[in-house]
Amino acid sequence: MAAGVPIAFQEVLNLQQLQVPETSIKHGLTTMESDKWIVSVEPNQVSLIDLQNQAQVTRRPIKAEAAVMNPSSNILALRSGKTIQMFNLDSKSKLKSHDVDSPIVFWKWTSATNLALVTATSVYHWSTEGADAPAKIFERHATIGSNTQIINYTVSPDNKWCLLGGISAGSAPGVVNGNMQLYSVEKKVSQPLSGHGGSFCSIKLAGRDDMAQCLVFHEKKPEDPAHRLFVMEVGRDPSKGAPHRIPPTQIPVPPEAASDFPVSLVIDAKNDVAFLLTKAGFVYMFDIHSGKTMFRTRITQETMFVTCAQASTGAVFGITVRTGRVYRVGLNGANLIPYIVNTLRDNDLAIKVAGRLGLPGAEHLYTQQFEALMGAGQVKEAAQLVASSGSALRTPQTIARFQQIPAEPGAPQPVFQYFSTLLEHGKLNEQESIELAKPVLQQGRPQLMEKWLKDDKLHCSEALGDLIMPHDTAMALSVYLRSETHAKAIQCFVQRGEYDKIVPYSTSVGYSMDYSSMLSQLLFSNPQGALDLAKGLVSADGGPLIDIQATAEAFLSSNRVQETTAFLLEALKDNKEEHAYLQTKLLEINLIGGAPQVADAIMQNGILTHYDRAHIGKLCERAGMWQRAAEHYSDINDIKRVFKNSHQMNPEFVVTYFGKLNREQSIALLKDMMSRGPSNMQVCVEVAKKYNDELGSEELVKVFENAKATEGLYYYLGAVVNFSEDPVVHFKYIQSACMLGQFKEAERVCRDSNIYKPEQVKEYLKNAKLPDPRPLIHVCDRYDFVDELTEYLYLNSLLQYVEVYVTKVSPTKTPQVVGKLFDLGANEDFTKRILMAVGTACPVEEMVEIAEMRNRLRMLQPWLEARVATGSTEPGTHNSLGKIYIQMNKDPKAFLTNNMFYEPKVLGPFCESLDPSLAFVAYKKGAGECDDELIKISFTHGLFRDLARYLVERQDLELWAKVLTKEEGEEGDIDAEKESQRRQLIDQVVEWALPESESADEVSCTVKAFMAADLPGELIVLLERIILQGSDFSDNKNLQNLLILTAIRADHTKVASYIDQLDNFDAKDIALICVSESHMLYEEAFTIYVKFAKPEHTTDKEEQIEMQVLAMGVLVDYMKDLDRAKTFANQVDEKPVWSKLGNAQLEEKMAADAILSFISAEDASEYVRVCAEANEAEIYAEVIPFLKMARKNLQENLLDTELIYAYAKTNNLTDLEKFVNGPNVANIQNIGDRCFSEGLYNASKILFKSINNNSKLALCHIHLEEYREAVAAASLANNVSTWKQVCFACLKASEFRLAATCGLEVIKYPDHVDDVVTTYSDLGHFDHLVSLFEQGLGLEDAHIGIFTELGILYTKHVPEKVMEHCKVFFSKLNVSKVVRACERARLFKPAVYLYMQDKQADSAVKTMSEHSSAFDNDLFLDAIVKVRNAEIMYKAVSFYLTMHPMLFTRLMEVLEDHVDHSRVVNQLRRTGDWALQLGQAYMKTVQKENLSAVNEALNELYIEDEDYESLRKSIDKFQNFNMIALASKLATHELLEFRRISAYVYRCNKKWSQSIELSKNDRMWKDCIDTANESADEETIEDLLRFFCETSEKECFCAALYTCFSHVRPDVAIELGWLNGYHHFIMPFLVQNMRQTYERLQVLEKRTQPPKEEDAQDQIAQTYGQLGGFGNGMLMLENGGGMGGMPGGMPGGMMPPGQGGIDMSGFGQAGMPNGMPPGGMMPNGMPGGMPPNMSM
Repeated sequence: MAAGVPIAFQEVLNLQQLQVPETSIKHGLTTMESDKWIVSVEPNQVSLIDLQNQAQVTRRPIKAEAAVMNPSSNILALRSGKTIQMFNLDSKSKLKSHDVDSPIVFWKWTSATNLALVTATSVYHWSTEGADAPAKIFERHATIGSNTQIINYTVSPDNKWCLLGGISAGSAPGVVNGNMQLYSVEKKVSQPLSGHGGSFCSIKLAGRDDMAQCLVFHEKKPEDPAHRLFVMEVGRDPSKGAPHRIPPTQIPVPPEAASDFPVSLVIDAKNDVAFLLTKAGFVYMFDIHSGKTMFRTRITQETMFVTCAQASTGAVFGITVRTGRVYRVGLNGANLIPYIVNTLRDNDLAIKVAGRLGLPGAEHLYTQQFEALMGAGQVKEAAQLVASSGSALRTPQTIARFQQIPAEPGAPQPVFQYFSTLLEHGKLNEQESIELAKPVLQQGRPQLMEKWLKDDKLHCSEALGDLIMPHDTAMALSVYLRSETHAKAIQCFVQRGEYDKIVPYSTSVGYSMDYSSMLSQLLFSNPQGALDLAKGLVSADGGPLIDIQATAEAFLSSNRVQETTAFLLEALKDNKEEHAYLQTKLLEINLIGGAPQVADAIMQNGILTHYDRAHIGKLCERAGMWQRAAEHYSDINDIKRVFKNSHQMNPEFVVTYFGKLNREQSIALLKDMMSRGPSNMQVCVEVAKKYNDELGSEELVKVFENAKATEGLYYYLGAVVNFSEDPVVHFKYIQSACMLGQFKEAERVCRDSNIYKPEQVKEYLKNAKLPDPRPLIHVCDRYDFVDELTEYLYLNSLLQYVEVYVTKVSPTKTPQVVGKLFDLGANEDFTKRILMAVGTACPVEEMVEIAEMRNRLRMLQPWLEARVATGSTEPGTHNSLGKIYIQMNKDPKAFLTNNMFYEPKVLGPFCESLDPSLAFVAYKKGAGECDDELIKISFTHGLFRDLARYLVERQDLELWAKVLTKEEGEEGDIDAEKESQRRQLIDQVVEWALPESESADEVSCTVKAFMAADLPGELIVLLERIILQGSDFSDNKNLQNLLILTAIRADHTKVASYIDQLDNFDAKDIALICVSESHMLYEEAFTIYVKFAKPEHTTDKEEQIEMQVLAMGVLVDYMKDLDRAKTFANQVDEKPVWSKLGNAQLEEKMAADAILSFISAEDASEYVRVCAEANEAEIYAEVIPFLKMARKNLQENLLDTELIYAYAKTNNLTDLEKFVNGPNVANIQNIGDRCFSEGLYNASKILFKSINNNSKLALCHIHLEEYREAVAAASLANNVSTWKQVCFACLKASEFRLAATCGLEVIKYPDHVDDVVTTYSDLGHFDHLVSLFEQGLGLEDAHIGIFTELGILYTKHVPEKVMEHCKVFFSKLNVSKVVRACERARLFKPAVYLYMQDKQADSAVKTMSEHSSAFDNDLFLDAIVKVRNAEIMYKAVSFYLTMHPMLFTRLMEVLEDHVDHSRVVNQLRRTGDWALQLGQAYMKTVQKENLSAVNEALNELYIEDEDYESLRKSIDKFQNFNMIALASKLATHELLEFRRISAYVYRCNKKWSQSIELSKNDRMWKDCIDTANESADEETIEDLLRFFCETSEKECFCAALYTCFSHVRPDVAIELGWLNGYHHFIMPFLVQNMRQTYERLQVLEKRTQPPKEEDAQDQIAQTYGQLGGFGNGMLMLENGGGMGGMPGGMPGGMMPPGQGGIDMSGFGQAGMPNGMPPGGMMPNGMPGGMPPNMSM
């Protein structure tokens, strides 16, 4: 897309590159409802392309006709036939499903919850919510009937209007009509419209508060060639006014697109722009508010069949048919307004669009219109213009213009009208907000400001807050917070007393301030505020902002114990170890200060853990807080002492406290408490209960036993016995319970516990001989001491408990009890009585076993018969009774036959030794459980006939396998005896058992058993006897199937005869088995199919054909006899048979024969393979009839495409052209490319011409050497690649004029300029190339590349034109490329010129320095000050020193403000002394900077030139150098003036002695006296005076006294005068000294005079007024140094120790902040302290 156009267009995706097949990229198969998903339906799957996740493709194996994805959520709708479904892909669940009555021809999501369904007659809406079926909305209008293809459907935002759109064939060829139906849901009426596309949108119209719901649609009536755009409002309430409607506007359709028509109209809701896309690839962009066309262009040669809008950007996505290119088209705001102004020349539209969208480019238009309105006095209109201009006119100058306009009488001021208009349109900027606030606040209407701030209509700034501050602090605070004016916001917090908000705010915004001063001032004026502030300071993020200890001391110094406690609680809440001392003090001040309850609460919360616990424990004990004291002690002696008061402690605390002690301490404390008497027993029991696991039951038991507290032991053990797993606990509990007479509890534990040692408890209970033996009974019963229990009870004459035990406690132990009684020789009647009493509860098996072991089984007969009589079905009972009957021979066979409850596996072996037949009866009764035993006994005793009958009746294949399977020995030999037995059994089955059977199931099972045993010979004999010799089962289908199958496996020769003889078998299944690889009986299978294809066997015609097809399959698939197959096909002459034959012929590469077969079958289903084989065999003439036949029933792209290709290959151009111009669905583009690639250029020309593919058409002309026609086609294509190819072809053909024509079109595109240059250059046509680009300069849209490339060509071929070209077209050159070309051609002057014009001064300077031919002094000086790299300047200095030394001074004049002079001086030094001399003038100029390097260099030059006057001036003015070094250097100079300068320098550096010594040596007495006076050093002056006395310089002595009067002690002067006789010379000094002494004494007397009373009061008031924090109004946030005045009786406000205050000896050990000394005292004279002469 060319630069400067108002739309942005790009290809963002290609579906074919994502493996989406071309056949699926078309209308109905590929959908795109939003910018989130593209869904494509493929033959066996559905592809989901996630546009939000880098176009990730998910393919799901779903067969569907269509699929569409919800625009908002991942809900996929699928359609297959008349079934539609919705699936939630996130939850992987089906939401809804419905079967429609009529096929759906179009569907689309109209919202996130509604799916629209369009059938041939109606439109339905189907909601995703609920379970309702699709609801019918309206019927399709007659104008949009069934002959119309629906391509779009949309619903208005209020869901009250629907628009259905479609296309239909027009009356003339190639004309496509558009039909739409507008339906009102409320009125239930429809209106037909003539057009191709439309959509609804909501826009904000100027002058209206409500949104306008508009319908934007395209109109094209069949009889009218004009295209129009309509914009009209629908659904507006008439009471609110007339609906918005603009006159229809003409759409500028280009002449070459006269037959083009729109396919979609998409709304850019963000910018109120409509995009109209057409079939030919044109895009039209309209302004919805005016209906005007803003832009038109062609973006593709293909049709975008599906489009959607991107809500976030307003862009439009479209997919091209078949190729699958996904394009994105959107508004390019930066170019829109310039395009409208410069190209459309519609200033009014430009102003409206720029104001509405806030786009640049119309500023000058706004200014002109504003001036015109202001000049006409239209203030309101001017204000509205400013408001709609964005930021173009909203400047302080505009505000001033409105302020200068005088107000009319009775009307508001113009500036207020201006601000009111701005507020209606949006938010004011900073300056507007301030100017509006001034008059509003002056009028006393802050509520308006508050409303505007609430509505976010004002821009908050510090200046606005300052205006509001005097009127409303809260509102000002809001403004400061929004404008991030932190200092002012904190000032507001202080004024409002919201101290707790200061620190969080400061921390959140990262603002730092002096909190100590603020806290000091608040401490006495507002203690609560100080506390809130201090809390915030210590809780700030990143750590405390103040010293915790110092702040706590400050609170305590004012006796603020409560505030101190609150502060420390907040400061110490993190419970850090380094705060241990402060934690201790916090608790101490409350425990000693009379608030122990506070300390108790603190300790109760447990927030402090690092304090001195021992110290606090003593304080708690002293305060009578026994529990707290115990908590803090760790020594057991201290704990025992505290627990002497345990009766005053909470028992719960005592119990809990033991959990903190170790095991030894707990035991010792328990012993101590138990030793104090029974009063502590209850709590000790509770402790033992709770800490049983920790202390150990053994130790606890010893504690109670040592204290002889049996009752306590009982209660303790009773609490833990149910949970303890210690055997000692359970035993001791049983023992203590028995000792206290708690037999029931002892019985309970003996009965329920599993922990105690049974032997130990049993022995204890036996030895105790309790009156109630039930505990012993439970122990013996549970742990199987039944014999001992029985013996104990029997020997102790407790027989009644024996009976109780077996009847009520454990009846299952009756056998053991009875056995023991047998052993003890108990009475047999007693034993029988016990058995009868227990009855059925006694286990039979065990009882019988014990009785059998003691040979007393018959004694149990009455008991067993009694059990049977009661209905007992226990196998053991019946087994035992059966044994008794068998032994007694009491009708055993009847018992074995009729009894249903005995166990055959028990009585069977019992009978084998007595009677095998009885054993067979018993085993047979087992119903399969004893099959192995039954087979064994039958084979052993020869019971084969009985076994055969049993096997037939059982119908058990596994059982049959046991007797029929051959068993091989260890060496593989078959056991002859077993084989004989097996043969006897088979004979009995064949001869007797099976003929006797009348059950089909028994016969079937037997046959299956023979098959499983692999006895095919025996099975055939068996089946022939059943089927062929006549029986009830002769016509049984299964048996006939079995007979044939057995013959197939065992004897192939009999299969054919069986097929002829038998008629009732499964033909298809048998035939399939015949053709299997294991048998390959193809003839038999073919015979079966042919036999059952006859009417006498198969009456259904379709089944007959199926059999014939299967027979054909045998011939072609298995027998591979295609000749016989062709004969068979001719015989039956059925289409499916021919189709089968055709497929087989295709497989064998017999394409021509296959084509004939398919034509005979009229079957085009395999057209894809036929086309492929025909192409491979190159039989294009033969395939044409097939393709024509296939097109009668199919409309497929491949058929039409291959037909065209066949015409092309056979050079049948007439039929080809006729076919192409007729209706077809061929992919003309692809087949044209194919023909083109194969050199069929005439055919390609016809094809490309039919689809207006002028690009490829031009290439065809090139290959046919039709160059003029190629240029004409390229002009129609207007495609750069086409122009380029035609250009190069013409160039190679020496058609230079035509090549130039094409070349001019190519070089319009910057990306292709290099290709043109390369091609011309390779062919050596340099003159034509230069001429081409010179012509290109005159192009209307000539770009920078043309000018640049021409410049490069000039450097190579016409160097004399380079400079002129650069000067004329500099603004249109790519400077870097041209410069490189100039440097390659060594044209340095043009290069320097370009560097300078491009503001690349660095490169220009570098070029002039390196190439003398390019040097120009003026140009160099101009460039050097513009360089960005300062190093280049220093290189320029070296360059000038070397190459142009006479111009060096001029260079440094230019560089004076840009270089480091010290570095330049150093550079001059390195160059040589001559360079320093050369730069002297420069250094004098820059010496004003007072740089050490410059000063030292100049001083050296002055010394070298012996110019002491200049040196003295330099030293006086510029002293930034090493003065001591200079003084040392000059001290030995041969000239006096330079030595004086040395002394002067020493004097300036306060080296008084060195200076005086130099002056002494040169007898420069005045210099000595002045130096000594300046030193103000008494010792130096005294030394000089003594020197003068020694050298008898009386006058100098007197002059020194006069000059140094203020620094000479009188005693020194008198002494020297007296010693040297200089009385007269010292007298003036003495007179002056006396006068000075007198005046000082007079002043001192006045100062020490006692003040008057009024003056003293004034002084006291003044002193208080100077104290920070008293009576000075507002707190000074920046006031530092000290904590303010301290009230109290001591200086600094501290209370004397020992007078009821808090002991502060622990604080302040390391000194106090804010200048406070240890002990809290304030230093005298410091802020916050007392004046030295005051007392309270």
